[in-house]
Amino acid sequence: MRLPLALAALVCAAIVAVWAWLGQPVPAPFAPMAAGEKLPCVSYAPFRPGQSPFSEDVAFSQAQIDDDLARLSKITHCVRTYSSIQAGLAAVPELARKHGLTVLQGIWIAADPVRNRAEIEGGIKAAQENPDVVTAVIVGNEVLLRGEQSANDIAGFLKEVKAKVPPSVDVTYADVWEFWERNRSLADSVDFVTVHILPFWEDMPVPAEDSVAHLGEIREHVGEIFAGKEILIGETGWPSEGRMREGALPSPSNQANVIQELLTLAKAKNYRLNVIEAFDQPWKRVLEGTVGGHWGFLDAYTRDFKFRWGEPVSDHPFWMAQALAGSLFAVAVFAVAGWAGRRAGGRPLGMREWLAVGGIAFFAGLMIGRLLASVPVESLGIGGWIRGGALVGLALLVPLACAAAIGRRTRLVTLTLALNSEATPGAPFFDRCLALLLAASIVLVAQIGFGLVFDPRYKDFQFAGLTPIITAFAFYAAVASPGRFTEGRQAETIAAGLFLAAGAYVALNETMANWQALWTGSLFVVLAFTLWRLATAGRRI
Repeated sequence: MRLPLALAALVCAAIVAVWAWLGQPVPAPFAPMAAGEKLPCVSYAPFRPGQSPFSEDVAFSQAQIDDDLARLSKITHCVRTYSSIQAGLAAVPELARKHGLTVLQGIWIAADPVRNRAEIEGGIKAAQENPDVVTAVIVGNEVLLRGEQSANDIAGFLKEVKAKVPPSVDVTYADVWEFWERNRSLADSVDFVTVHILPFWEDMPVPAEDSVAHLGEIREHVGEIFAGKEILIGETGWPSEGRMREGALPSPSNQANVIQELLTLAKAKNYRLNVIEAFDQPWKRVLEGTVGGHWGFLDAYTRDFKFRWGEPVSDHPFWMAQALAGSLFAVAVFAVAGWAGRRAGGRPLGMREWLAVGGIAFFAGLMIGRLLASVPVESLGIGGWIRGGALVGLALLVPLACAAAIGRRTRLVTLTLALNSEATPGAPFFDRCLALLLAASIVLVAQIGFGLVFDPRYKDFQFAGLTPIITAFAFYAAVASPGRFTEGRQAETIAAGLFLAAGAYVALNETMANWQALWTGSLFVVLAFTLWRLATAGRRI
């Protein structure tokens, strides 16, 4: 009795220690903004949770925009918009005047000539009627990047807009810096060059700690290319949530530090700067995954700041609750193993079995708090919520079931127990249930794994949910005896090979700098070896 109690105490202490370390606030750089000082400009879109540009009936009330601009007027001098005709956006210049803001008026250019015409006319009208508020018109945003128009087409749009807006209103075009570099003649058609420098989205992603230096290098490079031309950094920032790209990690602390360091650099170098973006835009998750909806430094739901200038930021502010939940779950794993052992009778569990239970309890307890926090952030649409619900359900059930299996000294189960009852007469009900959990887990892991192999760019690494499931089966398989039913083990063998290949590919594709990919890929490999043991260790007796 002393051994499981000591192990349970040790596991709980380890879980609390890890969460305490994770939850420590990350020091912030020196505050870049003096008291009362405001940001030069921020990107603004009025979409709130549940609203999307993909909905034909989307509309923004003046009260909604007025509330947003009232909040932004306290922290910035200027807002950048991206469209002139989306329902309600025509009110932005007038409401901006009310709150003492200026506007970089956006005109959305895409492939649809009818919509383009309406956008151009709407942008020209906004500039003509509000020359005291609209300081510049941005004709097109990353159109070359999307391949929807040519540089000559954009130059034509710029010429038309320039001829019709008041002389005090500048005209420009905005795109990623590489596309300006490839289309240098376009600079002749603008009053100033608007470049986007987003280290996270570079073809070779830049880690947060190197992003500001990278921005400075690119800004100087662009300045040399377009010598004598004013440069506006039209978009730059860092996401607070989402999957890593190589060594680039989205997190609240990284976002806070990058933005503050960017502002410090811009002030030191006298760079014109627009930060993306004001409020989180949940709808962007449809296009860019979880990370796309978390570029705002103001929360989409509370409309408040995610961080304060110069103050430390915790990436896990609710770590104490997560540690408590994990510790309670770990205790439940030990309790279930002990209860199952007593019910089964026979000799008490030995050190080897209790160490396996301890391994299950540690990984399950460590990850369950992270999983419960990540599911609402990473689940999108019906499919996403079904997957999130399945992850939570299996992450709770599998560790408890595997702990009970160790307590009962359940032999190794195979998929045949779950899928072909006629071939496994007399198998205990518990064994069939455990096999069903194994089958469900394989399906879920396969869905996640294939997504990361064939379409990985915007897919999250579901390591928080996969860890309790896969490690529980691995510890159970490490101590369980060979099973009685060995027919039809080809499925386990094939699945093992596929998961082994997927694990290696995910890790290598994302490079060794991406710890999320390494963790997830390692889980696939662990599952592969677990399935291999299930396929090869059984024998009929």
